[in-house]
Amino acid sequence: MTELEKFFSNDGGLSEVIPGYQPRAAQLEMAEAIAQAIHLKQHLIAEAGTGTGKTFAYLVPAILSGKKVIISTGTKNLQDQLFNKDLPIIRKAIKTPFIAALLKGRSNYLCTYRLKSALTSTLGFSKEDAVALARIQSWSKRTKTGDTSEMSEVSETNPVWYQATSSIDNCLGQDCPDYADCFLVKARKKAQECEILVVNHHLLCADWSIRDNGFGELLPNAEVVIIDEAHQLADTASNFLGISISAKQLNDLAEDALMEYFKDATDIPALRTACEDLEHEVKDLRLAFGIELKRGDWQDIENNPKIAANLTAVKDQLQRLADQLELASVKTKGLDSCFKRAEELVQQLKIILEDNSGKWIRWYETYKNTFTLSRTPLDIAAEFRSFMQQHQAAWIFTSATLSVANKFDHFANNLGLSNATSESWGSPFDFSHQSLFYHPKGLPQPNDPEFIPTIVEFAVPVLQASKGRAFFLFTSHRALKQAAELLEKKIDFPLLIQGSRPKALLLEQFKAAGNAVLLGTSSFWEGVDVRGDALSCVIIDKLPFASPGDPVLKARLDAMTKQGRNSFFEYQLPTAVIALRQGIGRLIRDVTDRGVLMVCDPRLLKKSYGQIFLDSVPDMKRTRDIDEVRAFFQEETIEE
Repeated sequence: MTELEKFFSNDGGLSEVIPGYQPRAAQLEMAEAIAQAIHLKQHLIAEAGTGTGKTFAYLVPAILSGKKVIISTGTKNLQDQLFNKDLPIIRKAIKTPFIAALLKGRSNYLCTYRLKSALTSTLGFSKEDAVALARIQSWSKRTKTGDTSEMSEVSETNPVWYQATSSIDNCLGQDCPDYADCFLVKARKKAQECEILVVNHHLLCADWSIRDNGFGELLPNAEVVIIDEAHQLADTASNFLGISISAKQLNDLAEDALMEYFKDATDIPALRTACEDLEHEVKDLRLAFGIELKRGDWQDIENNPKIAANLTAVKDQLQRLADQLELASVKTKGLDSCFKRAEELVQQLKIILEDNSGKWIRWYETYKNTFTLSRTPLDIAAEFRSFMQQHQAAWIFTSATLSVANKFDHFANNLGLSNATSESWGSPFDFSHQSLFYHPKGLPQPNDPEFIPTIVEFAVPVLQASKGRAFFLFTSHRALKQAAELLEKKIDFPLLIQGSRPKALLLEQFKAAGNAVLLGTSSFWEGVDVRGDALSCVIIDKLPFASPGDPVLKARLDAMTKQGRNSFFEYQLPTAVIALRQGIGRLIRDVTDRGVLMVCDPRLLKKSYGQIFLDSVPDMKRTRDIDEVRAFFQEETIEE
């Protein structure tokens, strides 16, 4: 018996720490494939269906290898779960000792210097912000890690955290008076010294974008890199290889420079004027974009004289602020830091404004109070391939959704993985008995004005049969809003709507209610785990094709078409298939779960490409008859 076989056996290490542990053949096979890839320094694409136990399948061989391992997750929540829940279980079960560390981006750590500056600032705060800062100050005396996720009394999304954390722009580095006690520095030191380092894709890609020659200063040299939720990596990497400037960044610079002005530079009144004028110009530019929230092509800016003029005014005013900060920079480290930030923003804005190389996509996005101006690479495959070649490690890419109709071409091509082997392990769940796929007859086309009212009519009898307990997932916020208004009058179950409360709170309410219907868009299609009876039905409005009007997608599709490639079959279709598989993955999360999947898009059967979607979903029993849905849920009542 190999060490892995023993560990995952009936009487192995895991059986001693997990009550009711049952060995899973796919979990052991996956662990063995990963152990081999690590041993041979090969790259592996490892797809593992829901319930395989992929986290333990990669953690155990990684630890037993004795090598330096970086594990990157899709989100900070998954990162925390891996470090605080999964690794402690393995630690109890495994005989091999190991040192693990958690590392997040700098904005996730308390900055005591900035907190003190805020508390002594003469600018003043609102009553709510002052209360929140006092709570953060109280917590700062107790915390050992400074990780802001520990602090439950002040929400992670509260803007006041900006006053108590640092960014790469405003960090004073070794010149900071609090450097010796810096929580970020301590976390990075642990990262250098550990054997298993848990990061997230944002940090991994940010560090990659800092340096071209392998990892930047944050991530130590690793012999193994494991990318969990790997289907998200290409999008994250694309964002970090580009440049993005936001109204918030410009306003933060003006605010920080103003704070430094009041502390140490009141003899340079032109500095104060430059700060206030920049804030004014940024506000005018946001207003020039109009009230609609959207992602738009750069041509919208070039073709609109008002936006173009306001953008030029922001650029000129940013330069004037940089000039004033240069004069003041000799006074203090804080002012010098602001000057360097202003200089870098001037350069980045210049790059975005002047790029005409054809290798980049320029676009903008507007939010309620802010906007971003971005330059994104058309293609990251060559960049990522070169990054991997410079960094000689075994790379393992894993997720429940990496293939399209059992092929990995889309995932591999996006990241330039020409020399990776690929393996897939299906879910151990019995989908043919645990689930039912319902696709009603008579559905209208998605572009029909009556599409949402009609699918709501089709969904109501399903929701009544399931007694609520459903996720109703949408491909757009507009469709969600329309459906929510209609459903309120048609069902008596609690209706929970994305955006009405924080996501975590909505999920808690959903689980506690036991008969709720939750309406969500993209953020509820993946990374959400509701086991048991509370979620027994997933309804999907339509096949999740990305909006062809999105400027980044449009530019990529145009470039592929110019190269003589079929952009629909090479890019749009596989991306939509993976998104659909993620949505379906919410339904069955355990061996005892039962549920109905309803997909309301007639293209599933009426378009030739619909078969590719059908070939990519689990082996469920299929029906077009609502009576079979009712019978499925009645079986559940009989079993009880």
